[in-house]
Amino acid sequence: MTQPAIKINAVHKKFGALHALKGIDLTIEQGEFFALLGPNGAGKSTLINLLAGLIKPSAGNLSVLGYDVNADYQQARKLLGVVPQELVFDPFFNVREMLRFQAGYFGHGRENDAWVDEILEGLGLTDKAHTNMRRLSGGMKRRALIAQALAHKPPVIVLDEPTAGVDVELRQMLWGFIKQLNREGHTIILTTHYLEEAETLCKRIAMMKHGEIVALDTTANLLHQFAGKNLTLQLESPQLPASLVSMVKTSEDDTFTFAIAEPQEVERVLSELRLANIAVKDIQLSEADLEDVFLSLVGTTSNQNNGQEGV
Repeated sequence: MTQPAIKINAVHKKFGALHALKGIDLTIEQGEFFALLGPNGAGKSTLINLLAGLIKPSAGNLSVLGYDVNADYQQARKLLGVVPQELVFDPFFNVREMLRFQAGYFGHGRENDAWVDEILEGLGLTDKAHTNMRRLSGGMKRRALIAQALAHKPPVIVLDEPTAGVDVELRQMLWGFIKQLNREGHTIILTTHYLEEAETLCKRIAMMKHGEIVALDTTANLLHQFAGKNLTLQLESPQLPASLVSMVKTSEDDTFTFAIAEPQEVERVLSELRLANIAVKDIQLSEADLEDVFLSLVGTTSNQNNGQEGV
C-alpha cells in the first residue's frame, strides 16, 4: 500500500504556556499540490519546523513517506526539501558550491551535477553559478535558497512563503519550475499569504487558525461551500439603507460590494435600494475567491504585506 507523502497524527506543540498546535491531524498524498494557509500565528511555521525535525512535538507523531520524523530522522529528512521564509545562507561559497555541499549532506556526489544544472537553469541561476552568495541580490538569494532545498532531489518539497517580497518575474519562473516538478511526481506543500497563488496552483487546501485546522477540502469545494458570490454596485448615493450595511464586504465612495450567499439576496439588495430611492449606476455579479473563503473561516485578512509568522 502506498505511503502518504505526509502523515500528521494528533500533533500538539506547546511553548511554555503557549499551545501553538492543538491536535493536528493531516494526511497529504504523494503527488499532491497542497496549500497550508492561515493568518500570522496560526501555527503553520511551527508545523513545518516539526516536519523538518527542527523541534519535537509535545504529543503525537509525524512521518514523511512512512518514516517517523523523530524515530527515523535521517531518512525522513532526506526525503524532504524545505524552502524557509528567511534568507539564511553560507557567505563563504558560490551558488554551485553551496548546492553541491547541500546534496552531499544527503549522500549525493558529483553524479548529482546534472540535477544541479537543471535546477540552476529552471530558476534562472545558470549565469550566477560561480557568484558568491554574499554578492547576490535579494531576489537571487531567494532563488538560490529554493535551489538549495531541491539540491538532493527530495520527493516532498515544502515552500514556506517562497514568493514573499519577490518580483513578478521570479514568481512566474518559480511556479513554472515547481509545476513541472509536481507533474513529474514531486509532492508540493505551499504556505503563502498570496491567496491567488494557492487558488491557482493547489488542488487541496487546509486552513489553520489558533493552532487548529478549521477547513480541509479541495479548492473547488471550499469555493463552492463558503465563498458564494460578490455583488458590486455603483450607486448615485454614497449612503446605504441601514438594512444592507451588514452585507457590505468592501466599499469605496459610491461603490459597494455585497456578500451574496443565495441568489435571492440579489433581489433583496436591489429591492431595499429601490425602497430608499437610491438609483444603481452600474452592477456586477462575480464569483467570490479564496480570499473570501479565508475571511469567512478565519475572520482576518491574509496579511499579504509581510508574510512573516510568529509561530
